[in-house]
Amino acid sequence: MDVLVLIDKLDDLVHNAKQVPLTDQVRVDKEEIYDILDQMRATIPEEIKQARWIVKERQEMLAEAKRECDRVLQEAREQAVREASQTEIVKIAERQAQEIIDDARRQAREMRLEIEDWADGILSTLEVNLDKFLAAVRRGRERLHERSQETVVAGVGPELEEPESYT
Repeated sequence: MDVLVLIDKLDDLVHNAKQVPLTDQVRVDKEEIYDILDQMRATIPEEIKQARWIVKERQEMLAEAKRECDRVLQEAREQAVREASQTEIVKIAERQAQEIIDDARRQAREMRLEIEDWADGILSTLEVNLDKFLAAVRRGRERLHERSQETVVAGVGPELEEPESYT
């Protein structure tokens, strides 16, 4: 389940909770809150796992691009050695080798930038989701704090329940 949906559920639960008579405090079902928190704990690691997978994929793609670049460079060097016997052929080979090297570097750079943009987009989405989660948690804490302060200012304390008798 999406973390933002769970945050909305938690917010609704607190917002729609029954008010304790003669106080600004509310009553919420502890089990419902624990259930939502458990779902959040299960969801957030999955999003982090996906982000780590994206970073790993990016690293593997960059490594593959480097291997391909190295292979192309090696081929260019070998080709240059084979043709080194004639001056004109050597000049042509050097130009071609440089073109291949430049092309391989350009391709590797483009691929790296595309992968980084893609990973950045995914990580940006994760960051936005986490910021919304933190904002919702802060709002909830502020509401609880405000209600607590209002209770202190009003001079009203939580009602104490009488203990059950043991008979």
